[in-house]
Amino acid sequence: MDDVKMKLEAELNRTVERIRHMGGTATSVQTMNALGDTSQLADEVDVIQINEDREMNFATRSLLVERANRLAEALDRLRDGEYGVCQECGETIAPARLKAMPEVMTCVRCQDRLERMTRHMALVGAGVDEDEPEDD
Repeated sequence: MDDVKMKLEAELNRTVERIRHMGGTATSVQTMNALGDTSQLADEVDVIQINEDREMNFATRSLLVERANRLAEALDRLRDGEYGVCQECGETIAPARLKAMPEVMTCVRCQDRLERMTRHMALVGAGVDEDEPEDD
C-alpha cells in the first residue's frame, strides 16, 4: 500500500503544481490590464482571444481542482482501508482502472450505470423522455 500512497501523493502534488503554474484569476486580469487604456483601440480579435484564453484557463483550473480534491479523498480512503473498493456496489475496483485513474471511487460497471442514469435524468430534466414520442 505504500506504493499506492506514494503514487496518490505524487499525482496530488503534480496536480497542485499545475494549478499553481496556471496562476489563477490574477493571470487573466493582468492580461486584460495589459491592454490598458488602449483597450478601446485593441483589435476585436485580440479581445476575443483573451476572453477565450481566460475561459479555457478557468475551465482547466476547475477540472484540476476537482481532480486534486478526488486525489485527496482517495488518500483518505486509503488511510481508512477503503481504497480500491467501489463505493456503489462494494466490489473491488480493477487494478488496471486504479492504475489509470488512481482517484476513482467506482468500478467500471457502476460508473457506466451512473453515467447512463445521469444522461437519462438530463433528458427528463430537459422535458424529453426517451420512451415518449415528442409532440409536433
